Amino acid sequence: MLFWILIFLAVLLLFILLSMGIHMLYQYERGVVFTLGRFSNVRNPGLTFLVPFIQTMRKVDMRIKTAEVPRQEVITKDNIPILVNAVVYFKVINPEKVIIEIEDYIFAIKQYTQAALRDVIGNSDLDFVLTEREKVAGSIKEIVDSETSDWGVDVESIKIQEIELPAEMKRAMAVQAEAERNRRAVIIASQGELSASENLRQAAENLAKSNGALHLRTLQTLRDIAADPSEKIVMFMPWEIGDAMAHMVEKNKK
Repeated sequence: MLFWILIFLAVLLLFILLSMGIHMLYQYERGVVFTLGRFSNVRNPGLTFLVPFIQTMRKVDMRIKTAEVPRQEVITKDNIPILVNAVVYFKVINPEKVIIEIEDYIFAIKQYTQAALRDVIGNSDLDFVLTEREKVAGSIKEIVDSETSDWGVDVESIKIQEIELPAEMKRAMAVQAEAERNRRAVIIASQGELSASENLRQAAENLAKSNGALHLRTLQTLRDIAADPSEKIVMFMPWEIGDAMAHMVEKNKK
């Protein structure tokens, strides 16, 4: 009886040890295996077996992650303080390095991006930061990516989310934008007046080429004005029209 009990306990212990050694990795995970504290290999997704108490494994998520760089005050090259925040998109490309080379790679990326953001914006004018946001983000990405590649991490992209200006700068920019809109309106109006005057000049030249065209145009204008019987018209007629009308009256009397 005692023999069978010992056999049962041995089988149970073996089953427990085997269950402790079996691990599962999802498709987006990799396993960094250490044997007695030394790096052994990297395990791929699926079921994998570890020798209990001798081997250990650290799982690494290979999916793209995001890290938000908190809002911070940065002074531009032309000494204007602005508030900026950004988001970093990155992923692990070397599980071995990301476990062995650095303790907390997510925190390190956030801190390094924050420092690079200060450096890039601090060496740029405000106008460049506002109008060339993608170029600023690209410069920050190059700095961060060159450093994090040694950690086994690849920075996919960096996006500057928000740039907040001081209240005084916002008012000054609003006044400048209003002045620019007024300037454009004046230019457009003057161009319209120039085109209209050119058309009037050409029309006057065409009317002057015909002897009766100016008289007919004057009579047509009088007809349009006289359509409203409540209007009183005081008219100064050209000398030629006056002579023509006097000639017609004299002819009728005869």
